[in-house]
Amino acid sequence: MKAMKWPRLRWRASQGVQRLGTAFLLMGQVIFYLVRGRIALRNLIEQMALVGPASLSVALITAAFVGMVFTIQVAREFITFGATSAVGGVLAIALARELGPVLTAVVLAGRVGSAFAAEIGTMKVTEQIDALYMLGTDPVDYLVVPRFIACVLMLPILNLLALVTGLWGGLIIADYLYGIPRGVYVESIQNFLQTWDLWSSIIKSGIFGGVVAIIGCNWGMTTTGGAKGVGQSTTAAVVISLLAIFILNFFLSWALFGGNSSLVPTF
Repeated sequence: MKAMKWPRLRWRASQGVQRLGTAFLLMGQVIFYLVRGRIALRNLIEQMALVGPASLSVALITAAFVGMVFTIQVAREFITFGATSAVGGVLAIALARELGPVLTAVVLAGRVGSAFAAEIGTMKVTEQIDALYMLGTDPVDYLVVPRFIACVLMLPILNLLALVTGLWGGLIIADYLYGIPRGVYVESIQNFLQTWDLWSSIIKSGIFGGVVAIIGCNWGMTTTGGAKGVGQSTTAAVVISLLAIFILNFFLSWALFGGNSSLVPTF
């Protein structure tokens, strides 16, 4: 049995590496079409509606409860050390720099990235992708580019709305549970949160959106094996997207905030 498992594991590993390679190639094709300015406008509008408004409620509910939980965990300790005026500011920095972009991207990967992989994977196994080639339509131009643009544009908007919602959730807990005045909470946000924090949040979420779109579409376009293959591609797309988000988050955080603080722009 063990002898049978090793070839299977090696085959899966090689298949994963191949799919990662095709993902980079797909990204190059998307950039090529973007430079040429070829965009399927109708598909773009449909995908923006799927990524943005259709995902808004999930993203906002997640952000609201994250803000409330964070405030519960932090407020009591800050009150103990006499740092009540820092509760709102710390939450704002945490949401803007890390929690907002990462959690919104995770929601997008679970809801939209899986949908991309399942939809395009179904088209692949039912030979609809081949039909597009026969009609003289490039699937990358028709299917992938609109989804990529939609994720890159809509995820930063969702992220900013999630930031506001998370701060609002923290305000409710800070006011009604710990008696922190709303004026103190809001003033703390104004004192701690910088313009660069918002820009870094937008940059992160835009990159995460592009990664989710590319991985979801690529795993869909490389699907094989019928209905079972569609399910496997959908699951793999979500898992790989989450790993990519967490790994990229480290490097982006290091590039935007790590190292010499003098390298970080101030506004």
